[in-house]
Amino acid sequence: MLRTGNPVLNEQTFDSTRSMASSTGMTVVGTAYKTLFLLALAVLSAGVTWPMVMSGDGANAVPWAMGGAIAGIVFAIILRFKMHWAPYLAPAYALCEGLFLGAISAVFEARYPGIAVQAITATGGTLLALLLVYCTRLIKPSQNFRLGMAAAMGGIGIVYLIGFIGSFFGWQIPLIHESGPVGIAFSAFVVIVAALNLVLDFDYIENAAAAGAPKRMEWFGAFALMVTLVWLYIEMLKLLAKLRRRN
Repeated sequence: MLRTGNPVLNEQTFDSTRSMASSTGMTVVGTAYKTLFLLALAVLSAGVTWPMVMSGDGANAVPWAMGGAIAGIVFAIILRFKMHWAPYLAPAYALCEGLFLGAISAVFEARYPGIAVQAITATGGTLLALLLVYCTRLIKPSQNFRLGMAAAMGGIGIVYLIGFIGSFFGWQIPLIHESGPVGIAFSAFVVIVAALNLVLDFDYIENAAAAGAPKRMEWFGAFALMVTLVWLYIEMLKLLAKLRRRN
């Protein structure tokens, strides 16, 4: 049975398309190429908002960044239910997320010079390391591992939801946003969960390709992997910022 912690993937994700698979079906390599393409699009659109913030024109970057974030969420929700639209909406999602990531990265970079490169390097290194670990089968996702990851992600989601609601009333969850031991430990935990979710994504994509998903589902697999990478990168930024504040 296929299962992953990624909210855009579950065991029914490819069921509706498996019967339509052709001889040129989904492949792991094809999904990897499309993931690289989506990452390139995100970097390209990040080049729009990054210079705005770095040049002191942050006010003009806000509409672009917030619009990109909101549009990205909308596209992600649509793709969760309309997987066959992935060849069109996955690139749109990447472009929108790039606008948001470019702005938020510049904000962190202005305060902590060099942090953006550190976060990109850490995210890329984590991706490659876990891909190597997965390919060598040093980590083989078990059912208990999947359930544990789903529970961890659910808990993190609840904490963030409570914090989001509390922000409307001028309240935030104490300690976890600070640079003390609790705040750093929380961010490190979230980074680990996000990183391990990559292993589940690799496993899911591999199994979907083996199950005969159609070629267009490579775009959906790439989109799902992109969701995890965006999350991991943002959490890396937050963790590195907390560590910088302690120095």
